[in-house]
Amino acid sequence: MVSLHKFANPARFVRMSSALLPWMVGMSAVLITVGLYLGLFVAPPDYQQGESMRIIFVHVPSAWMSMFIYSGMAIASATGLIWKHPVADLLAKASAPVGAGFTFATLASGSLWGQPMWGTWWVWDARLTSYLILFFLYIGYMALWEAFDDPQRAGKAAAILALVGAVNVPIIKFSVDWWNTLHQPASVMKMDGPAIDSSMLVPLLIMALGFTAFYGAVVIVRTQREIMARKVRTLRMAQVQA
Repeated sequence: MVSLHKFANPARFVRMSSALLPWMVGMSAVLITVGLYLGLFVAPPDYQQGESMRIIFVHVPSAWMSMFIYSGMAIASATGLIWKHPVADLLAKASAPVGAGFTFATLASGSLWGQPMWGTWWVWDARLTSYLILFFLYIGYMALWEAFDDPQRAGKAAAILALVGAVNVPIIKFSVDWWNTLHQPASVMKMDGPAIDSSMLVPLLIMALGFTAFYGAVVIVRTQREIMARKVRTLRMAQVQA
């Protein structure tokens, strides 16, 4: 526990993350550029969907990231509630807008993809509905942070919402197996291996790594800003009390 709090010291976090930030920025730029090039110009068109399938290289990694980020927020929220981790709540708070952005990208790209494939922009099936709920959970989480003047009360309320909402993540994941939906079952994360050709799988995974590095870079910057803002608030309160 002592080592955990030592690692979570805000000043130590700022030093370590500042050293990591340039690498994350560089990795995200290179990986996303390579992934887009392979996905748009090297991967062959799908034999059924044609060129429209290329939206998969944005849609699917965005979907993965939206669930990954919310899961990380739930873990950070639990850490903050149970062990009073000094940086955990700030990491979760910094992650929420990024996760909301990926969720919106998932919904928007899915609609653009679904219209020519399904003949409709939107259907209320289990996968789409659960993803819309995820987007609202992100919005609600951010709103709770702004609803309280006391950061501790705001962080606790938002953390509880993040933990309660975490039940939606496995619903999203297994919705195509539990209910009849227009979405196809998982084709990458399968027990017997990916059911997708390597010409599509490689750029898909590269884009996922690029989006992960992008998230890491943005969350580092946002968390550092939150730490600085909390320090400024503490100093101002001390001046008022003095």
